[in-house]
Amino acid sequence: MNEKTNNNIQVGPKGYKETLRHLQVELVKLQRHLIKNDLQILILFEGRDAAGKDGVIKRITQHLSPRETRVVALGKPSDRDRHSWYFQRYIQHLPPTKEMVLMNRSWYNRAGVERVMGFCTDAEYEEFMRSVLPFEHMLVDSGVQLFKYYLDISKEEQKRRLKDRRVNPLKQWKISPIDKVAIKYWDDYGAARNEMFARTHNPITPWHVVHADDKKQARLNVIRHLMSLVDCPDKDKHAANPDPEIVFTYDDKHLKNGMIAQ
Repeated sequence: MNEKTNNNIQVGPKGYKETLRHLQVELVKLQRHLIKNDLQILILFEGRDAAGKDGVIKRITQHLSPRETRVVALGKPSDRDRHSWYFQRYIQHLPPTKEMVLMNRSWYNRAGVERVMGFCTDAEYEEFMRSVLPFEHMLVDSGVQLFKYYLDISKEEQKRRLKDRRVNPLKQWKISPIDKVAIKYWDDYGAARNEMFARTHNPITPWHVVHADDKKQARLNVIRHLMSLVDCPDKDKHAANPDPEIVFTYDDKHLKNGMIAQ
């Protein structure tokens, strides 16, 4: 299948690889700028099961310094976690200066998986919704640059990817009990996502939605979008130009015009 570049020119796999390499060079520039200026970057990736979060994160971090780049993908909360302040397990993973942290799922687990699967009470959910924006704004006020991405895919594409996980021996590690009921709870996850957007999208820490049915276009355009958000004097401004049909800032109109899968 041909790929579509940012200026709508059709290119093949070679073009994708060349474009990705150019964007990864831009990310290295960004990291040098981050280290030189004692910056802190935190990127949250949310989305439906099999939306491609792993792939996007891998392409962002592939050529960055591992000493100043961390990927955080927390597992099931421990008993201690369940008896602690909800955000406590995440605080230890926040970036110090000179560092970039990418969270593969984040504290928004409470607004998604935990809400849908009944892993939290209504009171715990409401407490999260009341406190999450003050928490995020406190991080921003302290100097953290916080970016939130939601990878959105269609129901048909999710079915295809989950089926591939079951039959592909190289993807067996991705299979989880949550995956097995993802399609069954499609509407519930959609309702939880919509409420999360409505209550946590804001001017200081807005949600950016990624149309991710095309994995390669999602990867390229998330990098472009990230570069457009961060002030980096050496960056190629043409490269920092995402396709607005692939990555766009959330607006409730997108729930009605088909830009977000229902």
